[in-house]
Amino acid sequence: MTSTVSTFDPAAPLVSVTEKAAKHFARKLLDAKKPVVRLSIKPSGCTGYAYVLDTVDAAEPGDTVLVVDEAVTLAISPDAAPIIRGTEIDMAIEGVNRVIKYNNPNVVAECGCGESFSVS
Repeated sequence: MTSTVSTFDPAAPLVSVTEKAAKHFARKLLDAKKPVVRLSIKPSGCTGYAYVLDTVDAAEPGDTVLVVDEAVTLAISPDAAPIIRGTEIDMAIEGVNRVIKYNNPNVVAECGCGESFSVS
């Protein structure tokens, strides 16, 4: 049996955003006439947490602010940061819908409908 050990790397990005997701966020920000996408979490569903994305005028005190590109600034709430560390945010097309996907290495379980998740 092979085991792996991960270590905390303070230089590693908190999250990464794919080009498709960045373009999606840029359109949302333009439509909303807001400069920042804010990512937070809330208690939800049968497994624990749900991601929350909002377009806002500014980051809140304590948020981690990441400039994704010239069109997208991402603010991450302090309570979400440890839960989403290492997450890749992507945008996928499922049928006729665009869906934000969170490839979160900390998730240990998800509910069947994809509404909520739990971490270790």
